Amino acid sequence: QVQLVESGGGLVQPGGSLTLSCVTSDSSFSSYGIGWYRQIPGKQREQVAGIGITDLTHYVDDVKGRFTISRDNAKKTVYLQMIDLKPEDTAVYYCRAFGSNIWGSGTQVTVSS
Repeated sequence: QVQLVESGGGLVQPGGSLTLSCVTSDSSFSSYGIGWYRQIPGKQREQVAGIGITDLTHYVDDVKGRFTISRDNAKKTVYLQMIDLKPEDTAVYYCRAFGSNIWGSGTQVTVSS
């Protein structure tokens, strides 16, 4: 079980950008993959991006070309760079280590004019 803390959310206009951060103090951070997830009110939480221990990445179709996931093992941090944000991206965003069932409080992203 790995505890992760998300930050970087906020209010942005459509077409704007945000970068989210996910940090842990876990000593084995570099040995597992991390996924970014989001939950829109009334909808099931979904994975939007993931990154493995060798920096192999994947994205859900809805965010391909707009979101970029990366990791900095020295800082024990995973990032989610988001550009061209749309109102439908509004959600609480979470990160979680693959194989973990612990969720943090997430960070709110609101895309609105």
